[in-house]
Amino acid sequence: MIAVTRYLKPHREFKETGAARALEQTDLPIGRIDVELSLPESELVLADPSVRPAKILALLRLHGHPVGIAVLDGRLGLSWHRHAPTVWTAVGDAVNAHLAADGLPRAECLAEVAREPVVSAQCLRWHEELLLHAPVISVVVATRDRPDSVCECLDALLRMEYPAFEIVVVDNDPTTEETATAISRRFGGRVRYVRENQRGLAAAHNRGLSAARGEIVAFVDDDVVVDRHWLTGIAEGFASGPDVACVTGLILPAQLETPAQLLLEQHGGFDKGFELHVFDTSRNRPADPLFPFTAGRFGSGANMAFDTAVLRGLGGFDPAIGAGTFARGGDDLAGFFRVVVAGHQLVYQPSAVVWHRHHRDMAALRNQAYGYGVGLGAFLTSALVHEPAMVAGLVRRLPRGLGYTFGAASDRNRGRYDGLPGDLARLEKRGVLFGPVAYVVSRWRTYRASSPGGRQ
Repeated sequence: MIAVTRYLKPHREFKETGAARALEQTDLPIGRIDVELSLPESELVLADPSVRPAKILALLRLHGHPVGIAVLDGRLGLSWHRHAPTVWTAVGDAVNAHLAADGLPRAECLAEVAREPVVSAQCLRWHEELLLHAPVISVVVATRDRPDSVCECLDALLRMEYPAFEIVVVDNDPTTEETATAISRRFGGRVRYVRENQRGLAAAHNRGLSAARGEIVAFVDDDVVVDRHWLTGIAEGFASGPDVACVTGLILPAQLETPAQLLLEQHGGFDKGFELHVFDTSRNRPADPLFPFTAGRFGSGANMAFDTAVLRGLGGFDPAIGAGTFARGGDDLAGFFRVVVAGHQLVYQPSAVVWHRHHRDMAALRNQAYGYGVGLGAFLTSALVHEPAMVAGLVRRLPRGLGYTFGAASDRNRGRYDGLPGDLARLEKRGVLFGPVAYVVSRWRTYRASSPGGRQ
């Protein structure tokens, strides 16, 4: 599909640091910065300069590629040289791995990284070649009754440095005309607006898929702010393998200001690390006996993109699952699962960065925990409905799968709930058990809504 595969190689970096776990609620609010290590500013620039935080979460990049995060001591001020030693301790190994992949000499400190001519970086030459043959990407943003949030998302999308993209906003069963009016007044012809009256995120995404004109269709939630190089990272992910049909990306917190936001980031946030991963059912099959049912490891629907033709060929997303339906979630996981089962590659590309606004209060976090569980159970049910050949495999894996989902010592749960209110863990597990029932109910409701005489 994309003609530039020959220019790019999978850019393997390093694994996640889990830096958010070093933060405490007494550190709130936590600042955020973004630093390019080859050209660091002498003074750090906070995302919210109105706050002088005690702790700062720093996204660290080299040649535009994220190589890690570090927690900095805000009491030292914003002078870069005060924080450079901490940064080097956190990402020195990752920096040297990146330099080696670029064919550049090893560095002993950050000053040596900054002295190396940026133009000599091989990854930047690949980047330039990619943009010469940039695939057209359709960006779909589904929203419902959140005009301020979606407009902030669109502002960031329109600041992206990518040569060939369009934006489609899908207004999902809105109760007012506020979103349509705000988009028309603020963005005019720069954004296409369509409406989908069937409630549910999957239905909205399917409407966006049908409207997409690009060879790649990228989906982003209306509560995220994309990095200006987000689509370049998406395109790099598609160019990193011979049959990539889906790319997911790095999701980091836009804010860490409340206890609920910090808890989400520490215990099951969206961060999948800083190393490119390729998943498929052959050479890139992970050593995971539950693969590909553990689709949560692939990424999240807040930051995902598909080969448009492949996703259409698979029938799009299952409209019976996803936010806004009785099943509450799981549409993204089902999409990932079906791509992999169909024999295509799925790539997690950390260079495709977005910033997510986590829920601010504990009530919303509890609702999210339960909804995540329901969505997970609904996804597994949907996967078997659409891929019945996988039933036997799931039955064989069922005992191990139950241990993985509910066992305190499983790879999924080890340390996951430490320091987390007990009711959140119980809500999530209760949701998983209810998920299959929720899917059946939601599928029936979806059928009724789409049948003659039902709601259109």
